Amino acid sequence: MAKIGFIGTGIMGKPMALNLIAAGHGLFLSTHHDAAPAELLDKGAVALDNPREVAQEAEFIIVMVPDTPQVEDVLFREDGIAAGVGSGKVVIDMSSISPTATKQFAERIKASGAQYLDAPVSGGEVGAKAATLSIMVGGDEATFARALPLFQAMGKNITLVGDSGAGQTAKVANQIIVALNIQAVAEALLFAAKNGADPARVREALMGGFAGSKILEVHGERMIKGTFDPGFRIALHQKDLNLALSGARELGLNLPNTASAQQVFSTCAALGGSGWDHSALIKGLEHMANFNIRGE
Repeated sequence: MAKIGFIGTGIMGKPMALNLIAAGHGLFLSTHHDAAPAELLDKGAVALDNPREVAQEAEFIIVMVPDTPQVEDVLFREDGIAAGVGSGKVVIDMSSISPTATKQFAERIKASGAQYLDAPVSGGEVGAKAATLSIMVGGDEATFARALPLFQAMGKNITLVGDSGAGQTAKVANQIIVALNIQAVAEALLFAAKNGADPARVREALMGGFAGSKILEVHGERMIKGTFDPGFRIALHQKDLNLALSGARELGLNLPNTASAQQVFSTCAALGGSGWDHSALIKGLEHMANFNIRGE
């Protein structure tokens, strides 16, 4: 079994780390930012002072933090991962960050003799707990093969997409699709309810047709019930769409529907909803319509 460093044990990271322990791997955690979760320590994880010490102890070092600046800090701070890695070690960034920055980070880590994979995930907290995450990987085939048993402990649909940065590119594409589908479901349920139909029954009817989807099934139910406790926070989806829109500008592309979804998320944030689940996008549409599908 592998010795794994795991940095970033939040909503997604903690269940991912628990699944690695359950698969028999040894875990090292850094307390440079927050105390290590007791649940992980109780199962045998070892807490160390900083990312450098974690990298020195582990063969694989996994990073699961919110955004590009946090990844850069964990990697390259004075007592960061880069100061503790070398030949034979593999750094795996499972955060969702800039593809452009990822390529730069990979080159800097490889200069130390270590290898680098970008491996963002999709599936939310539910997938993290159930070890059914989709994992999109960028890097070379040999390093991917070494890390595959770790990925298999955390996910089901695991794909080597291409070279460094390709995993992050796939994740940005994923987040475009998810946001636009959430917006489509929200607009459809809002239209139905405003027109006098029961949105719950409309959702049930649509589930059996071509409009059926996982988002209609899961997030449609959340919209109808008003259960918006975060599995994936609006603020994080805004971050991902910012990556999409800034990348599109670099490529000379226009992504009008992505921009529209981002504007509705911004409406939610203005209502104090940055911490709501991204299915709460419907609350932004409801605010603009001055109409609530739940009759609240």
